[in-house]
Amino acid sequence: MNFNFIKRSLIVVASFFIWFIIHTTFVIIDGLNDELKAVDAAVVLGNKVEVNGQPSERLKARLDKSMELFERGYFTFIIVSGGIGKEGFDEAKVMKSYLIDKGIPEDKIIEDNNGYNSYMTAQNTSKIMDDLELDSVMVITQYFHVSRTKLAFRKMDMKEVYSAHANIFEIRDIYSIIREFPAYYKYLFK
Repeated sequence: MNFNFIKRSLIVVASFFIWFIIHTTFVIIDGLNDELKAVDAAVVLGNKVEVNGQPSERLKARLDKSMELFERGYFTFIIVSGGIGKEGFDEAKVMKSYLIDKGIPEDKIIEDNNGYNSYMTAQNTSKIMDDLELDSVMVITQYFHVSRTKLAFRKMDMKEVYSAHANIFEIRDIYSIIREFPAYYKYLFK
């Protein structure tokens, strides 16, 4: 084997690894540093609904964060966005029901039943906000998901996009953090 080929290959692999570490560090820092500002609406991104029809712990954490910030007066509306998961439940309907049960007024909750991924949520939210003449938004999701979600929203020409992360940390976050690296660039070049 050619020594120069091996050397160049190692440099490429090392460079990629360093870029992955830098990018991932930025994503974690960005996601953990909430950008709290008064906005028109919050968007809570969907997640798994358990087979009993209740939100998963991840989804509850997102919804609980939205309730906390709603009660502190950061926004007027909460847009709940999700699709129908493999368990057969409409995430947005489950999310809305959870928030109503916790005391959030029904007329302050807007359902997006076609938020099957972050990009679709951004597209749907853009339309909802145009229809309601809203200008600013706060995305609420897991910390590792914040950067990519803000990117998707900005690609929909939303100028004022802020964020807050759900207060939950799990071992599966390791997988999710690794997954965010290619997913971010997929959205960047979409």
